[in-house]
Amino acid sequence: MEPADAPVLPRPQKYLGDRGLIVLIAILSAFVPLSTDLYLPALPGMGSYFGVSVDLTNLTLILFFVFFSFGMLFWGPLSDKYGRRPVLITGLVIYIAASAACAAAWDIWHLIFFRILQAIGGSAASAVATAMVKDLYEGRKQESVLAIVQSMVVISPAVAPVLGAFMLPYTSWRGLFVTLGLIGVVSLVGGLLLSETIPHRYTGTISQSVRRLGTVLKNPGFTSLLLVFSLVSVASLAFIADSSYIYEDGFGLSEQWFSYYFAINAVAMLCGPLLYLRLSRSFSRKTVVVACFLTMIAGGALICSVGNFGPLVFALALFPATLMGSCVRSPGAFLMLGQQREDTGSASALINCFGLIFGSAGILIASLDAQNLVFVLGAIYAVVGTACLSGWLLIGKLKLAKEVPDSKGSTR
Repeated sequence: MEPADAPVLPRPQKYLGDRGLIVLIAILSAFVPLSTDLYLPALPGMGSYFGVSVDLTNLTLILFFVFFSFGMLFWGPLSDKYGRRPVLITGLVIYIAASAACAAAWDIWHLIFFRILQAIGGSAASAVATAMVKDLYEGRKQESVLAIVQSMVVISPAVAPVLGAFMLPYTSWRGLFVTLGLIGVVSLVGGLLLSETIPHRYTGTISQSVRRLGTVLKNPGFTSLLLVFSLVSVASLAFIADSSYIYEDGFGLSEQWFSYYFAINAVAMLCGPLLYLRLSRSFSRKTVVVACFLTMIAGGALICSVGNFGPLVFALALFPATLMGSCVRSPGAFLMLGQQREDTGSASALINCFGLIFGSAGILIASLDAQNLVFVLGAIYAVVGTACLSGWLLIGKLKLAKEVPDSKGSTR
């Protein structure tokens, strides 16, 4: 009999294997940062090319997040009924075609429309990625895989802007969308090699399957944790959206130098999940989560105080808040998935959807005062950290969430 935390594969991955499967899940989970960060250095130039305002150019980001979010609410329940593989392949075909159309867009409105289609297709990838981790792994192994996947995922914010900045001297922003289409093709090959992971399929109708989203949301433990951990995205996506304007317009840096400074904080995103795995060996999950939220509060205050002193000072001041904001993602995802025994696709879709919805709100909030982006970003981190810490402590006090044992034998 296998231990409880060993991977349980409903169907062996004949072509991908266990490691190949984890790499595929990581790529699928990275569709949001890949689809946004690669062309971040080109955002100011795109606005000039089309002769439109910053607000209109940012719609290519905001509407992408919105439709990506709601797309997952459709694909997630559908994957519970029809399986992860067919949903994944269908979504990737749409994503590839939309990426090609983005590269050929002739005005800003057509680009926005094709970005919406790109979001709808790409949302299928994210909807099934987290669900596949729950399908295949349990206990500490599941938590470790979630951390490894998220560590691999956040490599993309480091690589994508650097790659985009180095590509721009040799190609236009259109070439960046061609690159996204090629990433979609690679993912599609992985999807075709994938063996179905879902152990049991939902037997109801499509409408009944979609209504399972409401059933999941009625779980007070899941919903309360969902609200708290989704708030973290308000701060992280606010930085992603405004980073090019802070570094290029605010500090007067070139596109390539922007990518270097952006990579400093991408390293923090990369190290966050790995830091959690190390900390969780010595401290309870509850202690680590509290420390993450407290650091976000302190980091926000630091950004407000010294962030305007220069690009390096800003990047270093942002580092602790970014690091711990990334660190808290792994226990958050594990705890939320632990509240549900069934409807994994719906739960996964809601986790990713709420993160993007809250993140879109962060983008809007950060753009309210374009003259003081650094201070606004610091304030967002401080307020978000305070709200998350308060919500986390309230969940514990009211015992809303089901207790989930950690590696130290402690709960929650």
